[in-house]
Amino acid sequence: MVERFRSITSVGRGFSRYMGSISKKKRKVDRKIGLLIDGPNILRKEFDINLEDIKKILEDMGDVRIGRILLNQFAPHGLIEAIANQGFDAIVVTGDIDVRMGVEAMEVIFNENISTVALATRDADFVPILAKAKEYGKETIIIGAEPGFSIALQNTADFVIKMGKIPPETLEDEDEEQLKIEGEESENSY
Repeated sequence: MVERFRSITSVGRGFSRYMGSISKKKRKVDRKIGLLIDGPNILRKEFDINLEDIKKILEDMGDVRIGRILLNQFAPHGLIEAIANQGFDAIVVTGDIDVRMGVEAMEVIFNENISTVALATRDADFVPILAKAKEYGKETIIIGAEPGFSIALQNTADFVIKMGKIPPETLEDEDEEQLKIEGEESENSY
């Protein structure tokens, strides 16, 4: 298993079926992705989530056209710089991040050049955003980590990507270890 993907525990389409591995899936060429990341909720040391991993997974699934990370006013300058170096837009919010993320999500939903809305959060407050995206014909991806990854979010999204540290007792021999993708055809804390 590639070392940098060690923090990804699964990639799935709902919870229904297993259809291949992440390394063998084909990129859907016409999938244009708009990604929004809830920084304070996802970019936490205890989750060990790497932005490069998120970007790589989504680039394998399609073309990431929008990549925005929302941060609160306590975000260190080094984190903002690292986000910019990864090719994402950092948006520093002085008020409630959930409100700004909702506004940004609606812009992505109504953007004609985007076919897939990807949200990285664990917060169930964003279930209506996913429902509205689906209502407007957009495919949805939710990226989160345990503990506290909303089951409602996971059940609403078309694709679910669970990330975070893998407990040592669940790791098998590295040669036999393989990340699974369900439902897809073989195709820093502050």
